[in-house]
Amino acid sequence: MRVVCWFSCGATSAVATKLTIKEYKDSDIPVIVAYCDTGSEHPDNQRFMAECEEWFGQKIIKLKSEKYTDIWDVFNKTRYLVGVAGARCTTELKKLVRRGFEQDDDIQVWGFDLSETSRIKRFKENNPEINIYTPLIDNQLTKENCLAIIERAGIEIPTMYKLGYNNNNCIGCVKGQQGYWNKIRNDFPDVFDRMAKTERDLNVAINKSYDSEGNRNRVFLDELDPTAGRELGDPKIYCDLFCGAIADEIT
Repeated sequence: MRVVCWFSCGATSAVATKLTIKEYKDSDIPVIVAYCDTGSEHPDNQRFMAECEEWFGQKIIKLKSEKYTDIWDVFNKTRYLVGVAGARCTTELKKLVRRGFEQDDDIQVWGFDLSETSRIKRFKENNPEINIYTPLIDNQLTKENCLAIIERAGIEIPTMYKLGYNNNNCIGCVKGQQGYWNKIRNDFPDVFDRMAKTERDLNVAINKSYDSEGNRNRVFLDELDPTAGRELGDPKIYCDLFCGAIADEIT
């Protein structure tokens, strides 16, 4: 049996990992920290990962697809961007890589936070074979709490958070909507232009809009109104007394 913490370079997965390492420090069950490298994240994630390794007191195992180098390679080879089946890049670069590493009796640790109780319920229903441990939910911690704990540990939060993105995932995530893509247009214009060309090449639009009759219409990035969507703001960082007590234990 192993405990496998799935580290994603996000604040929540980092704190979930640290809590798990602390909980199992006197156990005979080994704790493994694993990371699925998509080849498409902000380069600052390498710095964050290295600092987290020091905080954890152990190395992070880097896993990578043997078939695809990054999200663009997935889009080009599969001719699939996003649709009813979800994001193909997530499947190829994360899910299948994870499945190739996991073992049947693993306890798998995920960084679901207190706001994601419905999401973890769906995850368990869709993956009944996985033994899931969610220390953030058990400790009633939010993403805002996790960002605060990271800072209190003396670790600079990842650049994508500082830029105002809600998640520290791939630059140019196909799950993002209009506000997200307008921010990508400003912060990473080369990524925006490349995705716009990819959309046209595959004849698939990531974004959509609805008319007055409720009909859904495709919105290609090269036609996206620069003012459309919800603006993303600065990261919310907050730690109450309960969060502070946990932070004192692990920082």
